[in-house]
Amino acid sequence: MTSAKVSDRVWQGAARAPHRSLLRALGLSPADANRPLIGVANSYNELIPGHMHLRSIVEQVKFGVWQGGGVPLEFNTIGVCDGIAMNHEGMSFSLVSRENIADSLEIMVRGHALDGLVLIPNCDKIVPGMVMAAARMDIPVVVVSGGPMLAGDYRGRKVSLVNMFEAVGAYFQGNLSAEELEEMEGCACPTCGSCAGLFTANSMSCLTEVLGLSLPGDAAIPAPFSARLALARETGAAAVRVAQEGWGIRRFLSPEALRNALALDAALGCSTNTVLHLKAIAHEAQVELPLTLFNEISARTPHLVKLAPAGTAHMEDLFRAGGVMAVLNRLSEAGLVDGSVPTVSGVTLGEAWANAPVREDQVIRPLAAPHGSTGGLAILFGNLAPRGAVVKESAVLPEMLRHRGPARVFDSERAAMQAIEKGDIRAGCVLVIRYVGPKGGPGMPEMLSPTAALAGAGMDHSVALVTDGRFSGASRGASIGHVAPEAVDGGPIALVADGDIISIDIPARRVELEVPEDELARRRDAWQAPRRELTGVLGRYVALVQGAETGAVLRDPSAAAVGA
Repeated sequence: MTSAKVSDRVWQGAARAPHRSLLRALGLSPADANRPLIGVANSYNELIPGHMHLRSIVEQVKFGVWQGGGVPLEFNTIGVCDGIAMNHEGMSFSLVSRENIADSLEIMVRGHALDGLVLIPNCDKIVPGMVMAAARMDIPVVVVSGGPMLAGDYRGRKVSLVNMFEAVGAYFQGNLSAEELEEMEGCACPTCGSCAGLFTANSMSCLTEVLGLSLPGDAAIPAPFSARLALARETGAAAVRVAQEGWGIRRFLSPEALRNALALDAALGCSTNTVLHLKAIAHEAQVELPLTLFNEISARTPHLVKLAPAGTAHMEDLFRAGGVMAVLNRLSEAGLVDGSVPTVSGVTLGEAWANAPVREDQVIRPLAAPHGSTGGLAILFGNLAPRGAVVKESAVLPEMLRHRGPARVFDSERAAMQAIEKGDIRAGCVLVIRYVGPKGGPGMPEMLSPTAALAGAGMDHSVALVTDGRFSGASRGASIGHVAPEAVDGGPIALVADGDIISIDIPARRVELEVPEDELARRRDAWQAPRRELTGVLGRYVALVQGAETGAVLRDPSAAAVGA
């Protein structure tokens, strides 16, 4: 190592004899004192399909750490499966879990004087939560995910979890029988791994790879493939090298690297959740990442890859086409990414992508024939969202890129779903779901059920949805989320009434409420924040969480106390 190991605090000197006795109880010996202690943060559990196989990944990681000259010490973190938590109170705990995961890693690392980490996440908030913790501590880290699920097969058509949510909408409209729904249910999620499309989990794994935090190939190698076990073993050895070099994670979270991440995000058309998570990671790394930068980079980056839910291809198709590095290779042809940034592999990002040619132009389009001339995500502003809102432009039908219609307002997701199920939503309207932001949700729940139900009912070509909540990476359609300020804070979305005209212009990056300012002022004077009592983790979260435009990060408790 380049300097004294952090773990010397528990190994070295006569005063550490009690510490060494406990380490010996773990089966370590005095000879291990010269090896770096590498924490292996495993998010294995039996509740998330993307995590049920992680013990086999961990065993290979630990083998690689020993081979590399380190001591692997495994511990666990929690995780929430967004799909299982969807559309009931469980969804209030998903984003909240991100902060809990980050805190738990900080506790384990600081409490045990670890020299480095291997992060083994897969689904939903676990990837960003782990990376946030590492950025907060600036500890040496290498990431290896559990990998994506293979797509299912329904009567010769590739399907994934999003098709199941949309099938519910089709069933409610009478377009799918109960027998067909059950048949699809049995084949939509056929293997372990993160759900097969470019949803939040896979989006975040793509971004950790472009940030140089994982070895090439990590994002796209399917979970059941044996190549992932070999990658896990290489990751363990790499983690020892990174710790010995003293490469804290902030070395890889530079402004240039984050701009690369935004370029890849744009080219792939990633989940809108990446805006929250990249903002939060940058916050922990103490790097400024303004929302306007997303639009700036998207404006010059073509949309090259169209995976489910925006298209019919899945992560396994991206793998066959060359993976993330092949996408970067293509972007480099136009100078859209910076290849000089370092990676945990020990080579620059440019050196990594040089060995990854595009193998399928149909999956990774040529620069001259993109799906769209601009990137997949867009940040909208306007009097309805003064601090911004987010839409996955690549998953919006062309006829819905500009839309103007009367508002149908609901103060909860449940009320909106009931209206959709009853066929009470008319073509041309703008569905508004509010009081579901970081504070109002609480926990900023995902609105996959309403978006999927609308798509399944064939209404994604005529109905827009605007919310201060967020969307799953599986959502598609004119789904505008993260509206800030949120309703519970008295943001303009709290003042919308049924029948108000809302104008959406995604190419112009605008979302406007067509109500005179004097009328809005009258409504604002009459508005009252909803009263409620929250306890436990949700109560603490709401007391500290900030707006979606910040990445829904928590205020420093000491600053909150001063403000009180």
